[in-house]
Amino acid sequence: MKPVLTAAQSAALDEKSTEAVEILMERAGLGVALAAADMGVGYGSRVVVLTRPGNNGGDGYVAARYLIERGVAVEVRALAEPRSHGARWAAKSAADAGVPIYPWTEPTSTDLVIDALFGAGFRGDLPAAAIPWAKLSRRVLSVDVPSGLNATDGSSSGSCFRADRTVTFQTKKVGHLVGVGPDVCGAVDVVDIGLPDGDSEFSQCERLDAPLPERNRTDHKWSVGSVAFVGGAPGMTGAALLAAWSALGAGAGSVAIVSRSDTQETYASSAPGVLTHAFGNGGVPTSQDAIEVLDHASRFDVLAVGPGLGPGVEGFVRVLLERWAGSLVLDADGINALDGVDLLTERGAPTIITPHAGEFQRLTGLPADYSGAAALAKETGATVLLKGNPTFIAGSDLWVVNVGGSELASIGTGDVLTGIVAAFVASGMSDEVAARSAAYWHGIAGTKLAERENVTATALAREVGKVVR
Repeated sequence: MKPVLTAAQSAALDEKSTEAVEILMERAGLGVALAAADMGVGYGSRVVVLTRPGNNGGDGYVAARYLIERGVAVEVRALAEPRSHGARWAAKSAADAGVPIYPWTEPTSTDLVIDALFGAGFRGDLPAAAIPWAKLSRRVLSVDVPSGLNATDGSSSGSCFRADRTVTFQTKKVGHLVGVGPDVCGAVDVVDIGLPDGDSEFSQCERLDAPLPERNRTDHKWSVGSVAFVGGAPGMTGAALLAAWSALGAGAGSVAIVSRSDTQETYASSAPGVLTHAFGNGGVPTSQDAIEVLDHASRFDVLAVGPGLGPGVEGFVRVLLERWAGSLVLDADGINALDGVDLLTERGAPTIITPHAGEFQRLTGLPADYSGAAALAKETGATVLLKGNPTFIAGSDLWVVNVGGSELASIGTGDVLTGIVAAFVASGMSDEVAARSAAYWHGIAGTKLAERENVTATALAREVGKVVR
């Protein structure tokens, strides 16, 4: 688990620290210099460090001092004279070490630009003088955040440095992960400079936060988790099938697709490893059909409603939500069938809802961001898995999952995620752990598959079994 902070929370850590600012700046500047060396900067390389009067500029001065000691042809371009105590100390130590410090100029030829202008506290627009440097076609190493980026919400109102790499301190900031942050930060290194712990906005999910189901020697197909998927309207049968395959790959022992009578034969003939059951007489599912579904699903641990369910199912979904007393995963057309959040609020059983941004906004009227997800979870008691890049999981805690990327922008990959979520819940994980673990391993599967081929949902469902294995 890695905490992620807003700019204000980051500033509070600085204020809380009992370390001398010179010590903190020394550690930060060394981290920047080491990152530059890792980018290939060495003896004879030309580096320009851009600074301003504050402590972020001070970090740049320290980095310049370390680099000149390595034989790098480094110079500082100062937008203004250092004003903070730490920045003045850092500038003097750099000058004493022989670092050339010049007034601000137009861009000059260089191998690397170290952007030490603005830190996490930046708001507004870049100064006009800095814009030519931001547009310069050279490699950039940014200190804390790329100058021009709002570290709290990932926005940029004007020009912004586009870094190849960013070195930040103690923890990532929200702006590294949301908005345009992932597009302008490049690879983000986190350097521990010895700040104390403090409040965070949310936590970033790592491998240790994403457990996988375990099996005992005496387990059987019903004891390791069972899932019934409700969906499969004509023309959308693939959605439930992808979810079912994915659930089996993720460790579920028994998986069924409960579908309309006019699509059940499709599943029975194409998925021999999946149980099938038909309800109704064909056509749009009714409230009475829901009673039949509930009766059949009673032996399953988890009911997953929505993949390929189709439109016009409001009454059907209402009965399922009102009468199903077990764990529920609600996805796709199951979410679209809701008129507000009352049914979620009234449920007394564990519930996971997995909307993408459009479904979330239609359901809640809230912005599809982590604050909105947290508000929905608090209001309803459900675990909210807000799909996107990154994905947020909101329950009693708030998590971000930022593995996986644009390779998952393919039809059906969301159904694969639903299958993993349902399987993990069925294995006995809590809703929140299952949701974040599923999102994490879904991203890992996408990344690994993309290394070999273009990602399709069918191939991704197979890959799930490999990464979970």
